[in-house]
Amino acid sequence: MPINPEAVGTKSEPSEREWSSKDALLYAVGVGAGHEELAFTTENSSDITQAILPTFAVIVGTGGGGTFAKIGTFNPALLVHGEQGVFLDGPIPVQGRVSTVSTVTGIYDKGSGAVIATESESVDVSTGKRLFRTTSSIFLRGEGGFGGDRGPSGTGVEFPDRGPDEKLTYSTLTDQALIYRLSGDRNPLHSDPKFAAMAGFDRPILHGLCTYGFTGRALLHALCGSDPARFGSMEGRFSKPVYPGDDLTVSMWVDGDSALFRTETQRGEVVIDGGRFCLRRV
Repeated sequence: MPINPEAVGTKSEPSEREWSSKDALLYAVGVGAGHEELAFTTENSSDITQAILPTFAVIVGTGGGGTFAKIGTFNPALLVHGEQGVFLDGPIPVQGRVSTVSTVTGIYDKGSGAVIATESESVDVSTGKRLFRTTSSIFLRGEGGFGGDRGPSGTGVEFPDRGPDEKLTYSTLTDQALIYRLSGDRNPLHSDPKFAAMAGFDRPILHGLCTYGFTGRALLHALCGSDPARFGSMEGRFSKPVYPGDDLTVSMWVDGDSALFRTETQRGEVVIDGGRFCLRRV
């Protein structure tokens, strides 16, 4: 079945997702947090209260059955994550349950492929209050040419003509993808060399959302004083793949309660571009 542009507006059935303190710890380690971030990597350190990284929303804030069933069929080996945003109403509890509804917000014909944009809203099952929403787009290689709207192009972000106000570099492990996948994304593109070769890579690549989590940690520590309550929103576009073992440098240009950011590897390749970040007032 070809891509169906009439699927725009399709809403999913509500989907519930529960997480525990252990899930929060595993995610933190999966995006590179360690002994210098014990609030996120331990639950029983003296005089430290466990907290959760804000980008954990991408793990529990997606889903909702039925959205992708109506857009058509595609080869999952040719799927590339395009953009991702998280918008938080406050700190995520260390354990909880959310109900998520997803909506297809756009289907675009890029010629060489199709872009599918979605938005998901997650509410706390116990209170009925929204905890966060996420936005995402994926690029389906080889699925374009169906005659649809091309949609927006570019990131719409212009970086200042000066050096960044903040810059942090983190190193990923050569086994980073094997840790991150335990939080739920078992796509063999990130673990199986043969599957990665089918997708055109000489070895498995790092999950885009793992790179996103590393970037979110940098924003949290550099701009929020490591306080998740001050982390408002983060959005950016994935522009190149990252390989496990790469270094990731996050550069930030601050303007009041907001900032622009981008993430680069040690090779000078921009891997997250057009980043926008907003603080929450607490």
